[in-house]
This record gives sequence, structure tokens and C-alpha cells, in this order.
Amino acid sequence: MLTLQFVPYEEIDGLGSEERIKKLLGMVKDEKIVVLEGRLRKEEEAELIRRTMEEISERFKGIELSVVYPERKRAAFGKKLKNNIADMLLGQRQGLTVLGPASLIKEIRKDPDKIQLFTQEKKKKKRK
Repeated sequence: MLTLQFVPYEEIDGLGSEERIKKLLGMVKDEKIVVLEGRLRKEEEAELIRRTMEEISERFKGIELSVVYPERKRAAFGKKLKNNIADMLLGQRQGLTVLGPASLIKEIRKDPDKIQLFTQEKKKKKRK
């Protein structure tokens, strides 16, 4: 069974970097595909990937991760000012982060209009 778990930004907002990474990695290791409102800081994203590499095993094959940022087209001065104010107020809440176990996610594609998540059937171990 495929499980998608939506995590609102408020759920990780009060956590420190270590707790955020631990929480998200725990969900992925429980074989859930996580849709996080917002995004991690660049350092947190790098640490999540580093930690994942350390924990790869026969059972845990790693993660797939994709961040979708709000599309910003060239705007007139007034819109640029409005976008900058939104950035200051919302910060890391803008965008969407999708992550899940590499054993389930085959590919994540994104374009301006949609995110496509391709999954693969989890291989069952042969019994002897």
C-alpha cells in the first residue's frame, strides 16, 4: 500500500534542524511519501542527504527528494515589491517538498503546471 503524508509547515516550524531531519527521515523510513508544505533550508537539505547516505542498508535504499518553488515570472516593480514582502513574511513556507523512499519512488518530474511522481512496485523478498 502506498501512503502519502502531508506535513503542514507549522508541524516543523518550531523544531530545530536536527529534529526536522529526524522527523522527515523517520517518516520516509516508515515507507511514506511525504508532501511537506514549504521547504528545508539548504543546509538542512544537505544534512538530510548526508544522513540518508549513512543509513543506507539492505532494507533502506535511500530517498528521492524534489523541491518545487513558486514560479516567479518577470514582474513589474509593484509585483516585485509584493513578492519580496511575501518572501520576508513567508520565508521557508513557500514551495513544496516531496520526498520518499527510493525503493518506492522511481522518478519525480516537475514542470510549471504539475508534479509527476512515478512509483515502482516494491519487490518482495523470496522465501526459502
